[in-house]
Amino acid sequence: MYPSRSQRISGVTTPTDLLHLHDVSFTRNNIPLLEPVSLSLEPGEFTLLTGPSGSGKSTLLKIIASLQNPTGGKVYFNGEDIAQIKPEVYRQRVSYCFQTPSLFGETVYDNLALPYQIRNKKPDEEQMRNWLERVKLSADMLTKRTQELSGGEKQRVALLRNLQFMPDVLLLDEITSALDEENKININDIIAGLVEKEQIAVLWVSHDTNEIRHAKNVITLTRHSQGSAVHE
Repeated sequence: MYPSRSQRISGVTTPTDLLHLHDVSFTRNNIPLLEPVSLSLEPGEFTLLTGPSGSGKSTLLKIIASLQNPTGGKVYFNGEDIAQIKPEVYRQRVSYCFQTPSLFGETVYDNLALPYQIRNKKPDEEQMRNWLERVKLSADMLTKRTQELSGGEKQRVALLRNLQFMPDVLLLDEITSALDEENKININDIIAGLVEKEQIAVLWVSHDTNEIRHAKNVITLTRHSQGSAVHE
């Protein structure tokens, strides 16, 4: 059973909280880009984050991913302030998939092998091929150059890079924007399946109605000029 809304954003960490934000905000040049936000994520929880442009959705994900420091508030992972956790350790457990895919190296293989190399493990090519097929890409694409990929292919490869080792928390920033409807539905179903079977927690920035359908909770951010930053 999922906790009530008041329990989830009250600013009090419960024993089951995997990720907890308390009054997290961000200001640049005295301009508030993200109003204080408090929320919690538990294992197996699918939460969708929505709101108008300029409400701080991507900023919030970057803060949670430890790619940007908040100017106010704290982020806790398993009860520990993430500022006290080594970034390379934290990012192996809280994985962030950018809105605009950022691919490395020369080939698809280079990108999918990266998570193994970071962990000093031998790349599992069979797993790579299986994942490629699950997202409706050819298993032979491992050798394809990243410069030859379409926008939708890049988005799927970037996602798969995050899934070679299952994270505890998966942060997704409009990752299906370049996909057609069939592939969007497939990715949505895959993510929903991982939430259910692997009990990962997902925070997904999206405006897509199909993605909203899968979400257990929907959080809406508003622009700083509109007042309160978090709404049901």
